[in-house]
Amino acid sequence: MQQNFNKNNKLSLSKFESMLKTNSVYFFDATEFEGIIHYYLDIGRPSLADKAIKLGLEQHPSSTSLKLLLAELYIFNNNYDKATLILNQVSAIEPNNEEVYIQRASIFSQKDDHLEAIECLKKALIFATEEADILALLGMEYLYLDNFDSARLNFARCLDVDYDDYSSLYNVVYCFEMQNQHEEAIAYLNKFIDKDPYSEVAWHQLGRQHFVLKQFDEALRAFDYAVIIDEFFVGAYLEKAKTFEKLNREEEAIESYLITNELEDPTAFSYYRIGECFNKLGDKDSAVQYYKKTVKEDPLLDKGWLALTKLYYDDKNYQKALYYINKALAIDESNTLYWRMFAEICLKLNLFEEAASGFYSCIDNGDENLDIYLGLSDVLNFIGEFDDSMLVMSKAIITYPHHAEVEYRIACLCFVLGKNSDGKKFMERALKTDFDYHTIMKELFPSIFELDAVNTIISEFNS
Repeated sequence: MQQNFNKNNKLSLSKFESMLKTNSVYFFDATEFEGIIHYYLDIGRPSLADKAIKLGLEQHPSSTSLKLLLAELYIFNNNYDKATLILNQVSAIEPNNEEVYIQRASIFSQKDDHLEAIECLKKALIFATEEADILALLGMEYLYLDNFDSARLNFARCLDVDYDDYSSLYNVVYCFEMQNQHEEAIAYLNKFIDKDPYSEVAWHQLGRQHFVLKQFDEALRAFDYAVIIDEFFVGAYLEKAKTFEKLNREEEAIESYLITNELEDPTAFSYYRIGECFNKLGDKDSAVQYYKKTVKEDPLLDKGWLALTKLYYDDKNYQKALYYINKALAIDESNTLYWRMFAEICLKLNLFEEAASGFYSCIDNGDENLDIYLGLSDVLNFIGEFDDSMLVMSKAIITYPHHAEVEYRIACLCFVLGKNSDGKKFMERALKTDFDYHTIMKELFPSIFELDAVNTIISEFNS
């Protein structure tokens, strides 16, 4: 709208703005006012649109088009009562005006009364000369109600009118996806392609459906057609790359990701995926290079930091792993994935107090996985903080009341702290939960399992 207005009606706009600056009064016909109003609405200047409407109605008080624009502006400003009053006035004069029903539908929709909005749009269809826009609005109202069948049918009718209405095509596919009807989506898209074989969007959507169903060869074929039709279709190259990864064709995946980086500004996602592909190919140096590009492009993408950390961790370069996980923690100190990795790295570096701090941070930030409790307890035991270890296990048993890993640790800690009666009770409870696990606990508490009292409990339970 804005481009057409600037090209064909610059004189009217210039004349109108001159009038506002000089407080002069110029005459415009109703059509000129409509163009000016639409221009200001399109560029997001509702206050100027409001001025144009008021001046327009002063010069053309009987113009229903200008009245409808005023109603539209009232709706935009959530002034539904004033909008309804104007719509009623217009309806009394032009009872078959489709725009009246469309705007009434808009009011009902914004009030979350989607059933009434649908009824209004159905009436608008009766009087409409062009149905596509109203059908699209109907489709959206059905989407609000999660009525995907009716929404899909209306979007499909839009495509019957205009095969290039890709927004409606996306919505048709979306409706199928929301009902997990991927096979049905494939059938629909194949019929669509039969009628319009050069629709790169349809081929792209067809590939996505095959991808969801893990039909990767068929998906790749569809994406290939999409980029043949449009060699600049970034989305299709991206999906090709993801499909190549699923087929373990990492070198071709890298090539496709690099094409997306050439066609548009590189993204952290593409850098990360390239790094992952190089990692799978065993090219660690290239993987590091692209992981570093990932975190430079998007420092908040935790996958990039974790990928660098894990790569160095797997190579037993724990100092560098610690460096990168600390960089990540400096950005997001509430991320429990970072703290867990931090604790694991500190354990490898014999930084036991730091490891305990990492596990505590996991719990403080909401990660109450059993492994966190056990890891923290074991570290505290190792550095001789038995009371703190008992506190940790006391919290753990509330969340994990029937887990042998917790019960054995509590039993052993009771014996360490001289609470033999409690130790006996928890040892019997643990043996009942999982007898064989006591052999593992001997590695963590060898002195406890050398006690005569403990061996007696085990022997009695095993007899």
